[in-house]
Amino acid sequence: MSILSNQLPTAELQALDAAHHMHPFTTNDELKERGVRVITRGKGVYLSDSEGNQILDAMSGLWCVNIGYGRERMVQAAARQMMELPFYNTFFNTTHTPAIALAAELAKLAPEGLNHVFFAGSGSEANDTNLRMVRTYWAEKGQPQKSHVISRKNAYHGSSMGSGSMGGMSYMHEQGGMPIPGIHHIDQPDWWAEGGDSAPEDFGLERARQLDAKIEELGAENVAAFIAEPVQGAGGVIVPPATYWPEIQRICEKHNVLIIADEVICGFGRTGNWFGSQTLGIKPHIMTIAKGLSSGYAPIGGSIVCDEIAEVINAVEFNHGYTYSGHPVCAAVALENLHILQEENILDHVRDVAAPALRETLDVLGQHPLVGGVNVCGMMASLPLTPHRESRAKFAMDTGTAGFMCREACFANDLVMRHVGDRMIISPPLVITPDEIDVFRTRALKALDDTYAALKDKDMLKPAA
Repeated sequence: MSILSNQLPTAELQALDAAHHMHPFTTNDELKERGVRVITRGKGVYLSDSEGNQILDAMSGLWCVNIGYGRERMVQAAARQMMELPFYNTFFNTTHTPAIALAAELAKLAPEGLNHVFFAGSGSEANDTNLRMVRTYWAEKGQPQKSHVISRKNAYHGSSMGSGSMGGMSYMHEQGGMPIPGIHHIDQPDWWAEGGDSAPEDFGLERARQLDAKIEELGAENVAAFIAEPVQGAGGVIVPPATYWPEIQRICEKHNVLIIADEVICGFGRTGNWFGSQTLGIKPHIMTIAKGLSSGYAPIGGSIVCDEIAEVINAVEFNHGYTYSGHPVCAAVALENLHILQEENILDHVRDVAAPALRETLDVLGQHPLVGGVNVCGMMASLPLTPHRESRAKFAMDTGTAGFMCREACFANDLVMRHVGDRMIISPPLVITPDEIDVFRTRALKALDDTYAALKDKDMLKPAA
């Protein structure tokens, strides 16, 4: 009998986990001392743990469970496909119906001109694909030197060597020899933390024009692409000023530089449209997809590629791919997820019901004395914590201390909110109801109150000099 069918006590599960399971982005020795949280079930927007707590998941797992937990249709789609064809590859002149159907459906949903899909197993893999694809594209056009890619500091594009290099998180670059050559980073459009006294509109233009300066420095003849998330997710839900993306678009067109829009978090309804590029007015050449593509029910990612690039790549043997590219079970599950999103009009629910209700709640949370403002786009948001809201000051203590304390207070109040530094991150399932958003508000306010009291008690509400 398996552990799943005969659940062991929490302490024994924690001991097994500590003995054998290495967690991502974790100091595993510290986790062993604290004891890991064991999640056992999920239904709708709620999780259950091994102690019987009912936890509202305001992070959709990891930005991905867009249709909520416990969907029987998704289970049935996976089971049907496993019985029919559990696996076959898409190498050697072969294909299968789930990959065909999913690629066609994605082409139908994507912005005009993006009609081709290269499948991967994750967003990290897809961004590695994108790096090789844009370099191959320019080489086949007789410009092999046009190979440099520009990204942004504090961006997240995955954690493999290629995708982790294109991401701009310095703590990741400190390990394993990243970034690889040919990758460059400009400053992020984070007005709240870095805008100072400038108007958001002016700040957005200044940050966008750093791209122009970097292209000029490298030489436009050497720059293949600019990669960016429409809204930076893992970097702290950084919604750029309205002036930012139009200027980025103008600069890339001016220098003949491709745009890769990383839609791993923003895609499939998160911003109120199918893709964040539509919400932000971006015209990308490639879109990276994963997470909400299957609502996290199966691991799958990919690149949606414009006609111009596909025409060049398809004319040669592109020596790249993965064993699980277009895995039939994952593709069938993703296709069922897209059908659910459409049949239940979930994007309409986001635009007309959930996002307005969430925004109303965020405006209430934004008035808390520990919160310095609200960054929000559709169903993704962040609440920056500060000891002095008027000046948007940082804490005098190490960055992330207050955020970690608040995250722990959230867990203690049966709520999942992630912290990125001293920002609290919200990204609930798209199907969340106004009543469930009210539960979120109650629990979040309690967590903020508890954090504020703890900081005050420890004399930690001091701004940095």
